[in-house]
Amino acid sequence: MAMEDDFHSFVVARTPALSRTAYLLTGDAHLAEDLVQTALFKAAKAWHRIEGDPEPYVRRILYTQNVSWWRQRRLKESALGEYDAASTSPDPDLRLSLEQALARLTTRQRTVLVLRFFEDLTEVQTAHVLGIGAGTVKSITRQSLARLRTLAPDLAELIGDAS
Repeated sequence: MAMEDDFHSFVVARTPALSRTAYLLTGDAHLAEDLVQTALFKAAKAWHRIEGDPEPYVRRILYTQNVSWWRQRRLKESALGEYDAASTSPDPDLRLSLEQALARLTTRQRTVLVLRFFEDLTEVQTAHVLGIGAGTVKSITRQSLARLRTLAPDLAELIGDAS
């Protein structure tokens, strides 16, 4: 019963943060919900084996499940739509411009940028999560930021020369 209570507490406390990340990864509120539910379902099945902080384990499921989905279905790019939890920017025009630009990136590009700059993972950590090389992460990051600069020149100051 204690494990069930621990899992329930984790779900209640961390679902909003997991949902924001899932939304940034998928660009779609409904897919984000599905992604979080899938990750939590898989975590629930393995809950008894998770030692220490369960969040890194659940987030890894989130990332790898998203990668698995885009590998399987090669999801079409779509508009990000509305998602109130992600609207933390005080400048709605800037937020909208960023959402539209992110929606025009490939799923892989968007995933790398979310991990690197939203989740603040290093290149090595991002590579580990996605099961690719650190050099590939650097390359995808560089290409993604260049594409963002082209798609949304008004974001140049926000994007800067980060890579």
